[in-house]
Amino acid sequence: MEALKYIGILRQILKAGSIVFGLSAIFLLALPSLFLELLELEVSDTLSWSMRMIGITLVALSGNMYVGSKFAPDNALIMVAKVMAISAFGLGFLTLLIPAKLSLFSMAYAFIGFIFSSAYALFLWKLSRIK
Repeated sequence: MEALKYIGILRQILKAGSIVFGLSAIFLLALPSLFLELLELEVSDTLSWSMRMIGITLVALSGNMYVGSKFAPDNALIMVAKVMAISAFGLGFLTLLIPAKLSLFSMAYAFIGFIFSSAYALFLWKLSRIK
């Protein structure tokens, strides 16, 4: 029964992550220049185009995360949570390596990635202890 509880929590984390990525996607698609400014990066047509490309990729990722949170069998959900734990950590880590002055926005963005990574890792660890 405890395993079902942790799987349910992982589903909620995945759903919350899909919403955060979905909001990031909208931001990147609608206002890529502002996103770049908040990251203290140079604003250019090339970088704005790149931000939009990342945004459309995040649309796909957030959609898949949401569908996975709702419909993936438990074993598949655990694998998705493992991938997202690594990916969220990578997002946080790479954000801190940004080739610009660290802004409050970039630190907050990194922090969000680390929070999600930690949440996935914690409940995957708890789940592994009872299986």
